[in-house]
Amino acid sequence: MQKNILLIGGSYGIGASIANKLKENNNVIIASRSNENIPKGITHHTFDALNEDISTLDLPENIDGLVYCPGSINLKPFKMMSPEIFSEDMDVNFHSLVRVVHGLLPKLKNSEQASLIFFSTVAVKVGMPFHTSVAAAKGAIEGFAKALAAEYAPNFRVNVIAPSLTDTSLASKLLNSDSKKEKMAERHPLKKVGTTEDIAAMAAFLLNDDSKWITGQVFGVDGGLSTLNTH
Repeated sequence: MQKNILLIGGSYGIGASIANKLKENNNVIIASRSNENIPKGITHHTFDALNEDISTLDLPENIDGLVYCPGSINLKPFKMMSPEIFSEDMDVNFHSLVRVVHGLLPKLKNSEQASLIFFSTVAVKVGMPFHTSVAAAKGAIEGFAKALAAEYAPNFRVNVIAPSLTDTSLASKLLNSDSKKEKMAERHPLKKVGTTEDIAAMAAFLLNDDSKWITGQVFGVDGGLSTLNTH
């Protein structure tokens, strides 16, 4: 049976890869600011998670899968990070996510068992220099996801994907030369930088019924960086 899968911010990067992977067998809906690169057969709604109310969109009565993609990579020394930057990163990564989930609760409850997927970062589990703001915002997501999973079980399943550096436009400054890509690849035990397809494969698994006994988990899709020391 087709599922209604809603991606927030799915017009490029990881979100676009997830949409492409799911579109054949599901009713995929993208709500994002940009309507560029939306594949044929996917419904698009113009939506700004920072400023707009998701409940105003004309969406199906039941949402079976929700993926929240908006995020930030703000890497600077702490002394250069004003409190305002922390607030901005929390707004994009966490507060907007909370508003979206809250606004969709009635439609998620109408599903037989909704699957919710949020994104964190390897830098929550592994302390890394220059990651104070993004690690704080993503750490909030991990705590929220586990509490939400406990509160709404068995009606919802809630899981988090925590990638390491992935080759997307958001990470372009870190991967804008072959030498940078090689250096970043060497940091990972699997000697490669992640691709959007790597992350999409895990998201697709968590959205389908093969993962129906999995909830409240944080999955490190990170080339082994969070658990292995090969240096």
